[in-house]
Amino acid sequence: MKLFEKGAALMGATLALALAYAPAQATTVRVHYPAGQEGIQVRADKGPMNWDSGAPAAPVAGAPDLYTYTWPDALGPVAMKPTLGADKVSIGGVYKIAAGATLDIYPFFGAPFGKVSVVKDVDSPQLHNKRALRIYLPPSYAENPAKRYPVLYMHDGQNLFDARTASYGVEWGVAKAVNRLVATGVMDEVIVVGIDNTPDRIPEYTPCCDPKYGGGKLDAYARFVTDTVKPYVDRNYRTLSDKDHTAIMGSSLGGIASVVIAERYPNLFSKAGAMSGSFWWNGGALVSGVPAHLPVRFYLDAGTEDDGLDDTVKMRDAMLAKGWRNGVDLVFHKAEGGRHNEASWAARVDKPLTWFFPWGSTVQ
Repeated sequence: MKLFEKGAALMGATLALALAYAPAQATTVRVHYPAGQEGIQVRADKGPMNWDSGAPAAPVAGAPDLYTYTWPDALGPVAMKPTLGADKVSIGGVYKIAAGATLDIYPFFGAPFGKVSVVKDVDSPQLHNKRALRIYLPPSYAENPAKRYPVLYMHDGQNLFDARTASYGVEWGVAKAVNRLVATGVMDEVIVVGIDNTPDRIPEYTPCCDPKYGGGKLDAYARFVTDTVKPYVDRNYRTLSDKDHTAIMGSSLGGIASVVIAERYPNLFSKAGAMSGSFWWNGGALVSGVPAHLPVRFYLDAGTEDDGLDDTVKMRDAMLAKGWRNGVDLVFHKAEGGRHNEASWAARVDKPLTWFFPWGSTVQ
């Protein structure tokens, strides 16, 4: 019996080694992580891998911090997770790999908490003023230097992360929401750039011109975002700078600013969100002026309690008439009991976050 067990163990080790060095046309996972002496192992739902113990991945010669593991296409689609050493399972969801595919993944194993830093006095030559940027870096940013990230640009930066700086003492809780959604495996990691507002908030966030409130500096503000803020972020952080990995979102006037900026710069943004968007602005000019269909996905929502729901519904219907498809590149959410405030936006911010950046959607 002992001889049989020894032979079976040897056969299993030989099979695992053979799978690790299988031909390139086989299904392969490439794990990018500075594992050091602990190495990387793979757990999965079928084949020689299982969920209880890992199979060693092979380090790639000449490519530090890269490990590969390969198995026959005949296994079909596989769900897997890497481990650091034998026991530290990666944070977040499972990775799903189709038969015959090669998937690059960039896991992390530490605490699922990102960090927010403040960049003060960012100059805007377009608006002739200065403001701060509040930048949330995701949990793996310091841990896995090989990884790059999608970016979400948001307005009213003071209100996003810290109740002490929020206009009415209530924050959106964006960092908390992203931490939770990443840890539970329903959202990919992202960098969030909060752009502070200024005393010129109304003019900066609006096109010209509402009969009551005026406005009209949105063109300059949009250039500030596209020509100053985005280049700064892409230079100084490990971003995925292409449009497919770049989104913009805000609430109220920041919501219509996000829509207009995405409409004008579809080469830079593939996703835009308007939470409680002020589509009443200038007699509904944005509703009547919806452009022909663009390659941009939009998220719109409004609450049922004095939150401009009727105007948002008109905006949704106008976009559907121009070719956007409900549930495909346009999502509308009616927030029962939702009001026009930070607490309501915090309560539903997970909806645009998970639609824009679902787990496993980032391609590096």
